[in-house]
Amino acid sequence: MPGHSAPDRGRTTASERGTAPKQDRSRATRQRLLESAVTCLAERGWSGSTVTLVAEHAGVSRGAAQHHFPTREDLFTAAVEYVAEQRSAVLRDLPAPATTEAAVEMIVDLYTGPLFRAALHLWVAASNEPQLGPRVAALEARIGRETHRMALALLGADERTPGVRETVQGLLDMARGLGLANLLRDDTPRRNRVVAQWASLIADTLR
Repeated sequence: MPGHSAPDRGRTTASERGTAPKQDRSRATRQRLLESAVTCLAERGWSGSTVTLVAEHAGVSRGAAQHHFPTREDLFTAAVEYVAEQRSAVLRDLPAPATTEAAVEMIVDLYTGPLFRAALHLWVAASNEPQLGPRVAALEARIGRETHRMALALLGADERTPGVRETVQGLLDMARGLGLANLLRDDTPRRNRVVAQWASLIADTLR
């Protein structure tokens, strides 16, 4: 129209320029909250972990925390899921293990460290918190399926072979038990012997 210039489609407005940094800050805040939630859950357990404590640990206000996660259950289930996804990404990028024993060690390592401790506290809480139970059950089912797939890939195993699926699931159950034992004391010497034995059994099954 006369008297009006056409809008410059290639030019970024001041409002648009401000949007990206704001989104980056929001993502960074969310990540700090998730990482702080995992730390608090692993160190203090469910009863000792609150949104306020996590917000303080992350260096943000309680209001900012509730903007990202409206409820306590939202925060802690998202935190465990976040770290599980990070762990999965690392595992997907691992080089193929040279031996079956190395593969078994990688799988057992999944069940040590702060993620497993945080997940364990969440499982215990879910057994007593009706609003948390369905969320944690669904999360653990999904993580369990992905962990099983990763274990098959690390072992180079085909679960269509009779006995392989059950053997790998038994390995994961055993690894979880070793992780529980390690919560009470350093169980490294016994764990190393169990890993070696399981690696021998699995190598026989996969032949």
